[in-house]
Amino acid sequence: MEIKELEEEIKRCKRCNLHKNRRNAVPGEGDISSGIMLIGEAPGYHEDVQGRPFVGAAGKFLNELLQLIGIKREDVYITNVVKCRPPNNREPNEDEIKACSKYLEKQISIIRPKIIITLGNVAKNYIFKKFKLRNEAISKIHGKVFKIQSIDSCIIIIPMYHPAAGLYDPRKKNEIIKDWLNIKGIVKNVLSKD
Repeated sequence: MEIKELEEEIKRCKRCNLHKNRRNAVPGEGDISSGIMLIGEAPGYHEDVQGRPFVGAAGKFLNELLQLIGIKREDVYITNVVKCRPPNNREPNEDEIKACSKYLEKQISIIRPKIIITLGNVAKNYIFKKFKLRNEAISKIHGKVFKIQSIDSCIIIIPMYHPAAGLYDPRKKNEIIKDWLNIKGIVKNVLSKD
């Protein structure tokens, strides 16, 4: 299945109740051949309106973080664990994550990322469970690099605070900026190999 077909399937999805109140499903966007995938938790208000991931205030900060390490958002693929906005921007529940997980799984298998950067707890928890990594609080492992070696590839997983955390807490904003600067070399290395 190609990514465009998958995006169209996501836009028609009714696997959970979130479809009832959405304006737009938000499949994801960006360069599927870059080797870098950013995964957040779920669309918010602005994402639901535009049908694009990370376009609100947290998205603007994410763009700044990407620019800080010398890449454009078009250079990476950005998506969420859940593709429709939960009411009042609450965290998605387990049933919603389970219903939507087949889409993220297909995106990962199509894109075959060399680096997965999780943005926030929901994405971290999902990816750590998928790859059987020992999960810890984001406050302990943010910005750390985890390597998953399989027979034919190596995937680097980097859990990060969600950009929104930096908007609510200035101390976290500085930590977030420092984390992104620390991974600049790893990200640039993957981009330069293509």
